[in-house]
Amino acid sequence: MAPYLASVRNYWSLLPAVLAVVVLILVYAIPTLINPQWTSSIMAMFRTAPTPADATTEEAERAAGVLGPKQRKSRRMLAIALIVGALIMVGFNISFNREAVGCYKAAKAFGAIDGPDTKDPCIDMVFGTFLGDGKGTAIEKTPQPVQYYQLIKGKKPKYLKWIQNAPKYDEYDMVIGTGLSCSSDLRVEEQEDKVLVFVDVDSPCPPDSNASLTPFKLKKPLGDRKMVTVGDKPMTEINPDMDSWFTVIKKLATGG
Repeated sequence: MAPYLASVRNYWSLLPAVLAVVVLILVYAIPTLINPQWTSSIMAMFRTAPTPADATTEEAERAAGVLGPKQRKSRRMLAIALIVGALIMVGFNISFNREAVGCYKAAKAFGAIDGPDTKDPCIDMVFGTFLGDGKGTAIEKTPQPVQYYQLIKGKKPKYLKWIQNAPKYDEYDMVIGTGLSCSSDLRVEEQEDKVLVFVDVDSPCPPDSNASLTPFKLKKPLGDRKMVTVGDKPMTEINPDMDSWFTVIKKLATGG
């Protein structure tokens, strides 16, 4: 589903336009909902065509904006529909931004740098590895370290739902982040007392504007074993995720 939302995931940029539309809707809809006659009478004040001298009582009332029972009911229904539409518009904007910010936070947590891929982080900046699964025989004498991993067994980070080629929660124990250029050389070796993770290349991986997440299924639960990289240095477990709806709404209200 995520690729189809890419064009409207907008990093708050549409917020001013959304707020302007919502305010205009509410300026009309709320008074109409309370008393449709108010807005009808106000709009009648801007009529430019004069009322004919021989107009009937009904025509004169219509020209003055006087509403009948059915008209008041229909205008109230229109006002309700407009308010619902405004709420849906705000909800979509919050939802899309929530996804974008969540994917951006995850990519940055795994070491991605800002660059062209940040235009749509859920598509370009963080994704499941397309080539490589962490398995294979190491051949280099000076492998490169990997710093970050995230356990996903039972945690179900929400941002994973929105990225390309996302790993399935129930099929893997963790995701390990590298740049795209090094993801196919990632190696994970399980030992009795530790899990060793490294990139099997002889030169450091260059900084990348994306994070490629390689999912991995352990042969047995991690338990007390340590996650380490080159030189038995401990890896860092991270837990990035999307902000809650409450947090996003608070940021919208405060400009944070």
